Amino acid sequence: MATKSKIDIRSLSADELADHFTEMGEKSYRAKQVYEWLWQKSCISFDEMSNISKELRKKLDENFLINNVKINNSQFSADKTIKNSFVLHDNHLIEGVLIPAPERMTACVSSQVGCSLTCKFCATGYMERKRNLNPDEIYDQVVLIDKQAKENYGLPLTNIVYMGMGEPLLNYSNVLKSVERITAEDGLNMSPKRITVSTAGIAKMIKKLGDDQVKFNLALSLHAANDEKRNTIMPINEQNSLKALAEALKYYFARTKNPVTYEYIVFNDFNDEIQDAMELAKFCKHVPCKVNIIEYNPISFANYLNAGEDKIEAFADYLRNQGVITNIRRSRGKDIDAACGQLAIKDKSTTVIS
Repeated sequence: MATKSKIDIRSLSADELADHFTEMGEKSYRAKQVYEWLWQKSCISFDEMSNISKELRKKLDENFLINNVKINNSQFSADKTIKNSFVLHDNHLIEGVLIPAPERMTACVSSQVGCSLTCKFCATGYMERKRNLNPDEIYDQVVLIDKQAKENYGLPLTNIVYMGMGEPLLNYSNVLKSVERITAEDGLNMSPKRITVSTAGIAKMIKKLGDDQVKFNLALSLHAANDEKRNTIMPINEQNSLKALAEALKYYFARTKNPVTYEYIVFNDFNDEIQDAMELAKFCKHVPCKVNIIEYNPISFANYLNAGEDKIEAFADYLRNQGVITNIRRSRGKDIDAACGQLAIKDKSTTVIS
């Protein structure tokens, strides 16, 4: 006789879990208690659920499982950034980063195993996309990095950025469910204003964010405000032109009233001239926005270089003179390949830190 396969308990909504409890002959309020253990207290073992009877815990263990993410290994940068390799229940590996700063603790989390977008300057773009992450796998990264922040720096997480491996809007449903669990009162209760989801630019999904009236922040990896140049480094632009993105962003802003952040790497001899800044300033007129100029972090797969300091400053000054809020972001964790665009699984072995 075939053994009954266990259900991943965190794949169930609160109502679905209550239905299962009723089928097991248990009171539905017990399901609420278990749900709180899973999502509010981030419990990864039924044995830890101290206000649940041993008999019910045994029943839970017979019918359900918790596919929790574990830290495979951690690397510490000279600038105190911590890069983690996480191992999933099916032995796939992903990466996530803790970025400490005097005023904030930021978790950079992944949304996919690998990526399918093949951006020419990004290490993850040279990996194969294996699968989407489930909501609980994104949630677990946040929990583990929060614990790491408290243990190493005595401070909890203040911010979350979906800027790790993968394209969040190609895992739309699971990403939104993970945000819901992170922000819910019966979840981690973080403010959605502390969360930023970054996309390479999928116009129809940006519109869907507008339809869903999301409360979190949206960042667009732009890197060129010229279709010919953007096509060169980001093949996704061929199906999602700047015109299509502008229309989607206007739609998104009309429904959410959330300003947008544009991420822009100033590459040496590619998009570092004042003409490029003029094109970007023009694109910035579509919706209220700010620009983060990001330092490029070279990777072995590509020959791009960061523009010189004088070029970057001139570029930023031009934008500011056009009334565009512009920040120059310095890289963190570059010495351990934890900086923006550098996430790629190099060590395939697993040595789980429990």
